[in-house]
Amino acid sequence: MNTYLLQLQPRQIHLIVFLLVGVLIGYAAYSIKILGLEACTLCITQQFFYCVIGVISFIAFLHNPLGPLVRLYSGFIFLCALAGAWIAGRQVWLQSLPEDEVPLCGPPLEYIIDVFPFADVLNALFMGDGNCAEIPWQFLGLSMAGWSFIWFGVIITLSLLAIKKSINL
Repeated sequence: MNTYLLQLQPRQIHLIVFLLVGVLIGYAAYSIKILGLEACTLCITQQFFYCVIGVISFIAFLHNPLGPLVRLYSGFIFLCALAGAWIAGRQVWLQSLPEDEVPLCGPPLEYIIDVFPFADVLNALFMGDGNCAEIPWQFLGLSMAGWSFIWFGVIITLSLLAIKKSINL
């Protein structure tokens, strides 16, 4: 690992995570508003986890705790990033399926929220459908879900680094 990263304090790590999430959410908004891409249910769920991670990291940055509280904040960031990575990984898996094995497309999320019970809404948010298998955007051969998986991995690594650094404080 880069020696510069090893010298960072937990507060600096939380600021980096907050800024990273801000850039990622900003690009998601840009891709929806300017590029005209529509977010599927798995994309929306990933954006939710990015927002939660951003809020937690911002609070941790402002609070600047020591010891156990750093581990608590970083642990929550780790768990949210792990959940986000699972969702992004599921979307990458759906995108890699042959066309005849892709689940059927469901109704729009707004309709599901209005009509179906809460358990069905959660299932749609965490399992996705055929809409999530589409790849409308790629960069360097990876879909947006693939890049999201990588960024969640970066956040996981940074949260573990903050936990490690807090043990040494």
